[in-house]
Amino acid sequence: MLRNPNYVYGPRNVVVPANINFGDYILEQMWTHRQKIAMINGATDERVTYSDIIQQSMNFAVSLNRIGVRKGDTIGLLSENRQEFWGAVIGVACSGAVLTTISTGYVKGEIIHVTNISKPKYIICSPLMYKNHSKTLKSLNFVKDIILFGAEKQNGVTMYNDLVFESNGFVKNVEYEQFHSVEVQGQTDTLFIMYSSGTTGLPKGVMTTHLNVITACCLPASHDPNSITVTITPWYHVMGLVGTLTAFITGRTGVYLPKFEVDLYLKTIEKYRAVQLTVVPPVLVAVTKKETHYDLSSVRMIYSGAAPLHKDTIKAVHEKFPNLQGIYQGYGSTELTLAVLRFSVRDPNVHKLGSVGTVSPNTVIKVVDIETRNPLGSNQTGEICAKGGLLMKGYVGKSKGTDLDDEGFYKTGDIGYYDDDGYFFVVDRLKELIKYKGYQVPPAELEAVLLQHEGIKDAAVIGIEDKSAGEVPLAFVVAQPGVTEDDVKKFVAERLSNPKHLRGGVRFVAQIPKSPSGKILRKDLRKLLKTAKSKL
Repeated sequence: MLRNPNYVYGPRNVVVPANINFGDYILEQMWTHRQKIAMINGATDERVTYSDIIQQSMNFAVSLNRIGVRKGDTIGLLSENRQEFWGAVIGVACSGAVLTTISTGYVKGEIIHVTNISKPKYIICSPLMYKNHSKTLKSLNFVKDIILFGAEKQNGVTMYNDLVFESNGFVKNVEYEQFHSVEVQGQTDTLFIMYSSGTTGLPKGVMTTHLNVITACCLPASHDPNSITVTITPWYHVMGLVGTLTAFITGRTGVYLPKFEVDLYLKTIEKYRAVQLTVVPPVLVAVTKKETHYDLSSVRMIYSGAAPLHKDTIKAVHEKFPNLQGIYQGYGSTELTLAVLRFSVRDPNVHKLGSVGTVSPNTVIKVVDIETRNPLGSNQTGEICAKGGLLMKGYVGKSKGTDLDDEGFYKTGDIGYYDDDGYFFVVDRLKELIKYKGYQVPPAELEAVLLQHEGIKDAAVIGIEDKSAGEVPLAFVVAQPGVTEDDVKKFVAERLSNPKHLRGGVRFVAQIPKSPSGKILRKDLRKLLKTAKSKL
């Protein structure tokens, strides 16, 4: 009955409509901005208005109903960032179906794995993804049809344009005043199935409800809605998917790129005089390492998420962007429908260096001792646990089991602490801590130091077994020509304490494997170490 003094409670000042279809909710919000530009393709300057997205969404929902889609059916979406994406997402929501977004980085086995979790009846696909994966998609016996983006017709598929444009004859333009989404139970009906990043194992299907996403959209804006934002986050990932939907609520104009290329990215910032950037940490690392001549003076705010951003990287970013006022970090996961820790653009304490912000409204966070599971007070490091309106419905075909504790808190597996003002700091992943002679060595700390080396472009650290010490750190490094293993070891030894020295050695690689959200795939590095030592 009483609040726990060691829990950190978010404010309760956000009112959320609980039982409506998310499709109706977002169409209503977007309707007030219908004359504005919603999205600009930074590579082609192709533009789409909010009115365009609304019309596509309503027409697509009606067409899905006509071809037999019913409430609760699952529809897959396999596409890079492109204009049709959002009409498809919102149209599926309006139809009462469940949308599952599939990573464009997946190979055949991964596509088979995740689709066998969600079993979509239809898959919406971009031309590029269809070219790469048509045989795999057609081999799935639960898929009735493939709906293809683009103007070039293909045999054996249904064209998305035929389902959304009146000129193609299948559907007449739906009037907004006459449209109503399929009724759902917002608190319990699934809206999205997204897949956990799989950094420590095979991806799991995370079920997110209509209410979860509406709750995320009702949070105070983290960006200025009146300023141009450039984003390259893939839209199939929770950061891109839910993050963009929250932007639509405010009527913000976003410039996007289908993929990340450093020069094109910086050229786009200069061309559109972007004020805000939404990134994952590897993008900032790449930008700070790049010698450029672009005018980046328009950038005032950078919002970074999906992985921790080290203080040294933050300092380097400030040097790259001369008029940068602040870097906002957030913290969340697929299981937490975006961000449960965040900054607001109006927060006067945005410059708390390295912090991921304070607790979101309608959320409770606790930090617990790794061994005893007892809640800790301020400035004590432990595992971050969260619950509230953003917590997922659950995993497809799997109980929440050990992922939740006996109080219903989601155990994030991330190590962090909060200060006396309630600002949180993430230290590392619990499962990735290297245990050297009883010391807990955070790989992220070593990686941050390695990136300070002028000759190192990127780096990742794992622990390898050692009979006497338990585990020792080993570094994978993407380096400039001339950098040696001894150089790297000495650089770390001069800057970090004895347990953090690279006793496991250094391996030089062409690139560091990462998830689409920018998290280092340490399991892939371990596989590489076992199977290809001679090539490293």
